Order: sequence, then C-alpha cells, then structure tokens
Amino acid sequence: MAAIMLVMSSVWWGIILVMRALGIAPFWAVPVSAAHALLMTMGFMPLFFAGFLFTAGPKWLGLREVTARSLLPALTLMPVGWVIVIIGFHTHAALACMGMSLVAAGWTGLTVKFLRMLRRSHAPDRVHARVVAFACGMGVVTLWMAAASLAVGSTLLLRTATQVGLWGFTATVFAVVSHRMIPFFGASAVPFLDAWRPMWLLWIMVGMLWLEAVLAAADLWWWPWSATLRWCQVAFELPSSVLLLWLAVRWGLVQSLKIRLIAMLHGGFAWLGISFALNAVSHTLMAFTNGELSLGLAPLHAMTMGYLGATMFAMTTRVSSGHGGRPVAADNTAWTLYWILQTAVLLRVIAALWPAASTLFTLMAISAWTAATAGWAIRYGRWFGRPRADGRPG
Repeated sequence: MAAIMLVMSSVWWGIILVMRALGIAPFWAVPVSAAHALLMTMGFMPLFFAGFLFTAGPKWLGLREVTARSLLPALTLMPVGWVIVIIGFHTHAALACMGMSLVAAGWTGLTVKFLRMLRRSHAPDRVHARVVAFACGMGVVTLWMAAASLAVGSTLLLRTATQVGLWGFTATVFAVVSHRMIPFFGASAVPFLDAWRPMWLLWIMVGMLWLEAVLAAADLWWWPWSATLRWCQVAFELPSSVLLLWLAVRWGLVQSLKIRLIAMLHGGFAWLGISFALNAVSHTLMAFTNGELSLGLAPLHAMTMGYLGATMFAMTTRVSSGHGGRPVAADNTAWTLYWILQTAVLLRVIAALWPAASTLFTLMAISAWTAATAGWAIRYGRWFGRPRADGRPG
C-alpha cells in the first residue's frame, strides 16, 4: 500500500507539473501548493511507518509478532481515503474532507494499536517506542486537523496542520528511527565498531524538530517577521546544522561508508544537516532584506526529499530485503535507483535556488523522483506478500 501510494503521488504531481508547463490549468478545489504539501507529507509516509512499526516495534517492545490481517482494516482506510482526497482536490473540498477523515480514522486505529502494544510491554528500554508513539499521536491530531480545515475551507489551518505534521510527526519518527537504527545497522555490518548514540542526542534532535514545527506554524500565522526574530531563527538553525552535519560525519566514520546500504542511510541523514544550514542562510537573507530575499523552498525540499525521501528509500530497502529472506545489501539495482533519487533532490534544490530555470529543473526533478520511486516499487513490491526466499516462515 505504501509503495502504491508513493508511486501514485509521484505520478499525480508529475502530471500536474507537466500540465502547468504546457499552460493547462486543471480545476482546484484546494490550493495547489497546499494540496501538494499535504499529500507528499502525510500520504505515503505513515503507511511505510506502519510497515516498520509493526515489524520492528514488537522486537523493540519484546512482544510477539503482529499479523498483517489484524492491521488490514485500518490500513485499507488510508489509501482509499487518499484516492478520494485527490479526487476532491479537483472537484470539491467536501469530498477531500471525507477522504481525509477516512485517512485520519485509519491512522488513529493504527496508533491506538501501537499504544496498546506499548502498554503491554515490559521491555527495559522503551524510550524510542514512546517518542514514536507520541509522534504518531501528533499525526492523529494533524490528520484530523487537516480534515477539519477542508471542511471549513481554511487554507491557513490546512497549511498549519501540514507543517506541524511534517516536523512534529513525520520528521520526528524519522529522527527517532535514525537515532536508534543507523548506528545499529552500522554496528551489525561492521561488528568491531562501536554504535555511538547517546540518549541526550535523541532529545536534542527531537527538540530541534519540534522547535522548527513551532517556528514554521508561527511563520504562517504572523508573517512577516521582524529582522530580530529572523536572527533568532538563525541563532537556532546554524548550530543545529553544525551538530547534525558533525553527527553525520561521526556516524559515517564509525560505520564505514564502503558498505552501500550504510552509505545510503548516511546520505539521507546528511540532508537533514544541509536543510538546517540552508534554512539558516535563507533566514539570514530575510533578516538583511526585510524578507525580500530568501532561498525559497530549497531548505524544505532538502529536508523532505533529501532526508525523508533518501532515508525512507534506504530503510525500506533494508527491511524489505531482510523480511523477504534475501541478502541485506544494496545491489546494483538498488544503488542506481538511490542515486537517481539523490539526483532528483539536487535538481529540486537547484530549481528553488535558480528561479529563472525553475520550470526546467522542477520537471527534471519530478521525472527523476518518479523513475526512482516507481523503479523501487516495481523491484521490491514484487516481494511483498510472497513467502520468504530463504524458506523461513514469514
């Protein structure tokens, strides 16, 4: 379901961009930028989360495996709901609201199930699971907020829900999983190296993302900001970027980038530090020019396509291989698709930094992104739902 949603979202947005380039204007019941942000932020990611949380989650919590059948009712609501949402984007906001309510109901059911697992667990280390559960709860809030905003026709509320959902839900889950799994994966691949992940680092990473959520929401409600407030943002984002980039180097040096799958994870994580650095530069320009100059959407796409997209690509490749009973490694196909995706990120950032050529670079970016995601879904999607290749149960 997640793979199908990923490809469907990519193809839909690619068609929209091509139509825009040709001067064709489809009807929009919801502002195009708000619709795009909502779908790409919370369309396919929660479905990938469900796949991960109900396979790795029981191991984290010391519980027995969760059957796919028990997840099916809640999961089915989400892709069905998103199809209705997309139709509603181009017909009527009320239809989009109905679809969004199905999505929110499905995710609410999955979150409640995960919370019950957390309550039953007596595992000594439940910190990561608790933070993920809290982030998933924020996902419930923001999805219902999005449904409400579509019901009342408030674009401001919809954008707020998307921004809070992006930083407080999606990015937070990724940060928790990065903190727990990137050192773990590297240590398992290179056993004699230490897995460096102090717990204070987790709280700093989550705190940075939540502060960014507050700032992003405040930016929507109280625009324009004074130069003083912009400098306060820079004072937060610049050291954050230094910390994250240093951490990417620290984890990279510990775990050896010679292993492709580990390199893929590090390549995704590096984009998080780059996005904070770009944000710091952008807000510096805004402070100097009273908001007239900035880096546009470059920082946002570095975070979403770069950190979230590349990390998702690497993590799901590893999990799909491991649970499919295949070698846990990035072969030439996975490696090629990964670099096509990285090219898409770079092209989209260039499009934001070079407004005069933004149409060309944006079209190139969505073409590369769709090729990578569709290629991944076709290659790995054929494994899902089949018996393990190694003959073991599952």
